[in-house]
Amino acid sequence: MGFNDTLHSVSVNTKGVKENTFDAIVIGSGMSGGWAAKELCEKGLKTLVLERGRNIEHIKDYTTATLAPWQLPHRDTLTEKLRRENPIVSKCYAFTEATEHFFVKDKEHPYVQQKPFGWIRGYQVGGKSLMWARWTQRWSDLDFEANAKQGIGVDWPIRYKDIAPWYSYVEKFVGISGNRDGIAHLPDGKFQPPMEMNCIEKHFKKDVEAGFPDRHVIISRTANLTKGLNGRGPCQYRDLCSRGCPFAGYFSSVSASLPAAKATGNMTLRPFSVVHSIIYDEKLHKATGVRVIDANTLKMTEYFAKIIFVNAGTINTTLVLLNSVSPQFPNGLGNTNGVLGHYLMDHNYRGTLGGQYDGYPDQYYYGRRPTGIYIPRFRNVGNDVQKGFLRGYAFAAGGSRANSNVTDDTIGASFKEQFTEPGAWNMWMTGMGECLPYYENKVTLSTDKKDKWGMPLVQIDCEYKENEKAMLKDILTSGAEMLEKAGFKNIQANDTGEAPGLGIHEMGTARMGKDPKTSILNAHNQIWDAKNVFVTDGACMASNACQNPSLTYMALTARAANFAVDELKKGNL
Repeated sequence: MGFNDTLHSVSVNTKGVKENTFDAIVIGSGMSGGWAAKELCEKGLKTLVLERGRNIEHIKDYTTATLAPWQLPHRDTLTEKLRRENPIVSKCYAFTEATEHFFVKDKEHPYVQQKPFGWIRGYQVGGKSLMWARWTQRWSDLDFEANAKQGIGVDWPIRYKDIAPWYSYVEKFVGISGNRDGIAHLPDGKFQPPMEMNCIEKHFKKDVEAGFPDRHVIISRTANLTKGLNGRGPCQYRDLCSRGCPFAGYFSSVSASLPAAKATGNMTLRPFSVVHSIIYDEKLHKATGVRVIDANTLKMTEYFAKIIFVNAGTINTTLVLLNSVSPQFPNGLGNTNGVLGHYLMDHNYRGTLGGQYDGYPDQYYYGRRPTGIYIPRFRNVGNDVQKGFLRGYAFAAGGSRANSNVTDDTIGASFKEQFTEPGAWNMWMTGMGECLPYYENKVTLSTDKKDKWGMPLVQIDCEYKENEKAMLKDILTSGAEMLEKAGFKNIQANDTGEAPGLGIHEMGTARMGKDPKTSILNAHNQIWDAKNVFVTDGACMASNACQNPSLTYMALTARAANFAVDELKKGNL
């Protein structure tokens, strides 16, 4: 298939084939890849896990986890040089001096922005599960049925009943703290005890729910442990999660799913492994393995397996599939319908709000709670019907007190004295709007530009369209009215104007569906035309709802892995 001539293809002899053959291969070691590894290994399959970045060892490689601000050269702020060299990743909220070593720098893996798109990546064992925000909500049939009811995209091939037991299965292992709130379109899960709202959040909840009976203000459901679980946690209320947690107080594949896979003795983990493509055998009508480029030496090696899980992260998963060309699939593995790469989505986080409250001067809160409060979707739910836009949005929010009452003109002893007293209460809110699946929003491969591993550069063409913009106006209006109802002053409502991608919830591009003519994957996340290849990361999504997606990725992965093992035992793969 004409590999880039900078690569050195390694011919594999019979002995080498045997040494490089496994029962299963998992591409990617992050949120969903870790779950694929755990499930496949625990079911007895010898599994090779391929990660394009470096290895990360729990605790040992969390090099900044316990450092105080004054122990960091720039007090945990980004230098102008770092910002200038990284105009994309430096826009990410979690990219700081203490975490920057977990993020891909702009020059390390370039891509083509045909329209502005902030592609945020973490190339290491654990992927972005080390730095994620940990908010987890289930979907309901309001989400799974929306495409079919509105004639948008393709109908999901599953419903809530199909995934509900897998949500429960995943939640028990991950450890989700939260409250059982009884909201039909945001189903309750298997929760650890919830974290507690502070006084300003309780005040906000009381006034908002009294003033808007169709709206709920709840504590966020989050993958931070309030009780110890399987030797992990509990959370220490440090709120330094994105540095890596030495207490394993939150879920990551490094602290939880990969150790479970390793404990079986069935996992082989290979970092510095850039997957070039999947090998497809046209006589067998299935994939037989993968081609892997050593990230450092650029040498190529082939590995073989009976089943392959592609969990490289939505855009890299699509890169691998599009690059897996053969006479039968000249446009990418399984891409007989031209759908692969299209329908890219991200959540719209452009609407941000804030306000100040005069009151509760004698109250404070314990520690640094690593999560906030959540306002589930209330638009186009039940009797609420919006004329201006389809679907809906949720709010992440939180209340806290300013560090002090210090003013710019305070100096000397007065400065130190005022620093001993906390300032006013504030509330922040961020909308998370659903983005519809559009054919025009897509990922393609460059025909003439390659990266240093000889892979085609990814080209991203994606934008928010009229439905998202109309929804954004309502996010700002409804958020402001809730702050006003709760008595806040100095209310600010802003459109950040940020491009897609910075929500870091990219999904779509290899969607599930009921018809091989319009989708890449079936109801079990199998590629229609290569049924021993499974895609269970964000690429598989047919719509994106307005919930944080990682819990759904993990549940779909556990479900697909168990199906794959059953099919393997039956001889169907």
